[in-house]
Amino acid sequence: MTGGLEGVDLAALPGAVRDLLVAQQSALETALADRDALRARQADLQERQADLQERQAHLQEANAELSASNARLEHLVREFQKALYGKKAERFDPDQRELLFEDLETAVAEAEAATDARPARPRPKPPRRNLGRLPAELPRIERVIEPDSRACPCGCGEMEKIGEDRSERLDMVPAQFRVIATIRPRYACKACGQGVVQAPAPAHLVDGGLPTEGLVAHMLVGKYCDHLPLYRQAQIYGRSGIELDRSTLAGWAGRAAFHLGPVVDRLAAHLKASGKLFMDETRLPVLDPGRGRTKTGYLWALARDDRAWGGSDPPGVVYFYADGRGGRHAQGFLDGFSGLLQVDGYAGYNRLTAPGRDGGALQLAYCWAHARRKLKEAFDASGSPIAADGLKQIAALYAIEAEIRGKPAAQRLAIRQERSAPLVEALGTWLREKRSRVSARSRLGEKLAYIANHWDGLQLFLADGRVDIDSNAVENRIRPIALTRKNALFAGHDEGGRTWGRIASLIETAKLNGVDPYAYLKATLEAIAAGHPQARIDELLPWAFKSTT
Repeated sequence: MTGGLEGVDLAALPGAVRDLLVAQQSALETALADRDALRARQADLQERQADLQERQAHLQEANAELSASNARLEHLVREFQKALYGKKAERFDPDQRELLFEDLETAVAEAEAATDARPARPRPKPPRRNLGRLPAELPRIERVIEPDSRACPCGCGEMEKIGEDRSERLDMVPAQFRVIATIRPRYACKACGQGVVQAPAPAHLVDGGLPTEGLVAHMLVGKYCDHLPLYRQAQIYGRSGIELDRSTLAGWAGRAAFHLGPVVDRLAAHLKASGKLFMDETRLPVLDPGRGRTKTGYLWALARDDRAWGGSDPPGVVYFYADGRGGRHAQGFLDGFSGLLQVDGYAGYNRLTAPGRDGGALQLAYCWAHARRKLKEAFDASGSPIAADGLKQIAALYAIEAEIRGKPAAQRLAIRQERSAPLVEALGTWLREKRSRVSARSRLGEKLAYIANHWDGLQLFLADGRVDIDSNAVENRIRPIALTRKNALFAGHDEGGRTWGRIASLIETAKLNGVDPYAYLKATLEAIAAGHPQARIDELLPWAFKSTT
């Protein structure tokens, strides 16, 4: 027995009394155990209450910080919305809008960093974000951090390595200039004094000049890919103590363009041997010294991109410079091409469909993105329900195109005949009915007339699985030219426009084929300087480039 009955002899007691005492003792022990458990639970609740109060204080503090951060972000968003949708006088140019984006992203990163700096608390798993990746081919500089001592605390000797933790961060070394010194020793026989032997001087792209082919390639990529005008590059070089005049850089670019000309011509010949191409044009202001101002030149982009239907030909683009936008320029650039051309609705292309054209009349497939844009302009101007209805019908066509992108041409054609053709037929009926009700002179009437005037060409994608629904493939190749044009303001002269077209053709084609433009141009210029044979010029095309690094 335990508790109050310890040391008491219960044997002399009657059995009923003894059992009653034992039962009472057991009940008392249970009550005491329950009391202790209740006290322990009460202490636990008090501890948890204190913890909850501490958490509440922490959350209130965090909430105040987040409220301040959100207020700043909301302010930035309002500024951004004003820049995009505010009054014309309040809008920013694209560069200023990019600065707003940068500020917004910086503020978001700052808020996240502030959150990470707070005392650790159990938090939900953060959302997956694209924080970048570290390519395996990048060089690694390993820094091993050893403990202060590897001696075992128990004194039994030195510890052995059983594993390691590894973390990687991205670093960069700013561009560094170096001098390549070429030394050609001369040798002669001291015994007879007859003759001198010396290795021939290596050929260079710029004979007797300072630059290596790598520097010229870097300069070309800077201007025509990264949109850095030559005068800005000269300023960047100056910060490293390299004083080069802009005219010097321009001379190097012109020489490179001259030597790359045959490669661009061969690229154009390859494209024009295709059965289907895209074409578009964009303005290129050119300095007109005689008049003291700029004149308007044009870069015409001729592109091939068969990836949408699994074509085997590599993608490519060639830019031709012309001093005007007349259809005669397109006719000249397309000399030797016969097939189907995807274009926007510019009337200058109509002469390409003439029966008397050398090589035969071209088929023109028009762009549904331009048709959609016309209706979008009408909807934005007045909120027209007719325009909204048309946009909805065109969106249904694009939904089908998204499903069949990358499929073989025959499969694309079959699906279009089954699903898209009825939608286009219904859209044609809708178009005729709405045009009969809407004034031809109204804004909406003009937009509907544009679609009706190009209706036959808009339907060509229903008859050929190779045809894209729009000409975005070439419009996307125009955008880099527009950004370079904005930063450089204008080309110096017509020949500068042609240089622009040659270099941009190779850079954009390299990008289309997943080739690093710098590595490609460097290797190509080195090959040209070394006398690459004309008969093997196809080896110098961007899609044939094989990196050795």
